Amino acid sequence: MAQSEIGLIGLGTMGAMLSLNIAENGFPISVFNRTTARTTEFKANAGDLADRITACETLEELVASIKSPRAIILMVPAGEIVDAQIAALRPFLDDDDMIIDAGNANFRDTQRRAADADKAGVPFLGIGVSGGEEGARFGPSIMGGGPKEAWDHVAHILTAISAKYEGTPCATWMGEGGAGHFVKAVHNGIEYADMQMIAETYGIMRDGQGMTAQQCAAVFDAWNDGVLQSYLVEISGKVSAATDDSGAPMLDIIMDKAGQKGTGRWTVIEAQHLGAPVPVIEAAVAARNLSALKSQREQGEAAYGAAPVALADGALTDDDLEQALIVGKIMCYAQGFALLNAASAEFGWDLPMPEIARVWREGCIIRSSMLNDMASALTEAPDGNLLFAPYFSDLIRRNEPSLRKTVTTALAHGLQVPALSAGLAYFDAMRTGRSTANMIQAQRDFFGAHGFERTDKDGKGFHGPWGGQL
Repeated sequence: MAQSEIGLIGLGTMGAMLSLNIAENGFPISVFNRTTARTTEFKANAGDLADRITACETLEELVASIKSPRAIILMVPAGEIVDAQIAALRPFLDDDDMIIDAGNANFRDTQRRAADADKAGVPFLGIGVSGGEEGARFGPSIMGGGPKEAWDHVAHILTAISAKYEGTPCATWMGEGGAGHFVKAVHNGIEYADMQMIAETYGIMRDGQGMTAQQCAAVFDAWNDGVLQSYLVEISGKVSAATDDSGAPMLDIIMDKAGQKGTGRWTVIEAQHLGAPVPVIEAAVAARNLSALKSQREQGEAAYGAAPVALADGALTDDDLEQALIVGKIMCYAQGFALLNAASAEFGWDLPMPEIARVWREGCIIRSSMLNDMASALTEAPDGNLLFAPYFSDLIRRNEPSLRKTVTTALAHGLQVPALSAGLAYFDAMRTGRSTANMIQAQRDFFGAHGFERTDKDGKGFHGPWGGQL
């Protein structure tokens, strides 16, 4: 007899943790994994929660064990596997049964799947889930996409299992189709940038100031008590302080090759399609790609010598680095929300900007004390750039000199600060009323007769006096 409130397919790390979270919040759940032994093992190790878990050996058994209308979460790897799982599952479902893709899907795949579901008259949700293993187990940030009525059908479960910020669930509906997965992708792009900027300040401390990992840990811990309070700064202090069994700092023995699953790259690609500049995120993605070129970097050091990195005493202080990171962080988030606004207009989503900031306040990787103020700023001006919100413009004015000092000092000494540099360049571009793009327009008109606008006349399609000079 059907007894479960919801089902879940895929008992990898995230799927297993999410299942336990659902059960712990009082919702009986049926689970299925392609490998039956994994399903059996999962239930056996569920402890007191095992009574709320139904372990199923077949898809037919899974479907039969869930109350109708059914909702089944997919926690399988993104891409073709999702399509294959949907194709295998759908024949056993009724027309009002819902499939929920909670993996790290490319939003364009979600758009396609949502359109196919709509054409077939069956409900489908694509939800972004952030927070890693710990978040999945104890409360992630959840970004929903798909028909509002489909979201409403399972919202009581998704809000119950989500992280809470002062009692408010960090889960909400973002819009139709792939809106939830797009918001998650932008979250991950911001995550890439935030991590890269923290790594750059660590690099200045380690290579420019000769600080030990333990000394770096103390700096990160101090920063986490101020404006930069965030999950990423907090864990940066913890990983800096950690040692292995021999007592060696963990950071000193970890290979300097950063991995990635592609979501940050998706953010950059979509930003290019939408004409929404996200240079800090682009720099962070490029930095990860460069980190993978370990042998070539070693070849370069052998050929040219290591960059001259030693800084004079007092050249940069901990306060300089903290203030630089504050401004860099604002630039990164400003670009992320501007991209969300561009996507909202392009795809007709009407993304709830203040709610996005609120959903990110707990449970997700980029949770930060700044997000409260961002939610307030976006409530006042949902379409506005955070650079021009009074609270953030005041922070920028007070701290921008330290960003400039940090970037110029680092560059002069061969220290790599691509994301911080991109943040400074973005700031300078955004406060320049007349740029040098007039030269580009003149060049385009010269070689391709593309035309241009004039500052002294209305209209478009003007040409210069260089006709026939090619």
